[in-house]
Amino acid sequence: MKKELLCVLAALSLTGPAFGEQKSGTSAPAKETAAKESPAKETAAKETAAKESTSKGATADTKMEILRQKIKTDKKYIVSENMDLTEAEAKAFWPIYEGYQKDLGKINQRIEGLAKTYLEADAQGPVSNQLSKKLVSDWLDIEKSELDAKRAVFGKLGKALPAYKVAKYVQMENKIRAIVKYELAANIPLVE
Repeated sequence: MKKELLCVLAALSLTGPAFGEQKSGTSAPAKETAAKESPAKETAAKETAAKESTSKGATADTKMEILRQKIKTDKKYIVSENMDLTEAEAKAFWPIYEGYQKDLGKINQRIEGLAKTYLEADAQGPVSNQLSKKLVSDWLDIEKSELDAKRAVFGKLGKALPAYKVAKYVQMENKIRAIVKYELAANIPLVE
């Protein structure tokens, strides 16, 4: 089961267009052939796609929505397949899970808003010291909100499930959150 979870999580991060990647009509084998024939062309195409994706907010928003929907659907399946819940545990677990996902959705919206604010400012040139301080402060507030939400949900789960099942869920949630955050972070340039 553990290996299956890791494979599914890895596949989840690799399937379909990820946040910041350009959709293309080129199939995977054709891309591999093109890469073998002209690595310079592929590198140039990737750089152009990366520049376009960071400069087009609507495209980034659409891709983030695709990622969000994919994670939402696949995540519940991954959790259900790996938690090994009894009927009584499932009855207690799923309402707590759904509430936590709503909390995470609000946190994700804040992260997306912060990223959008930064990307818009970055597109205008160097980010001011004042905005840089605000972005860091806002990020820390978001991180605190996420930690508070984790503490609350894991406290509730501790009353509903054995400790090892709570730990298993914590592991799965952390891995999935890491994928989501990686996808976002990979497409945000450093402050200059």
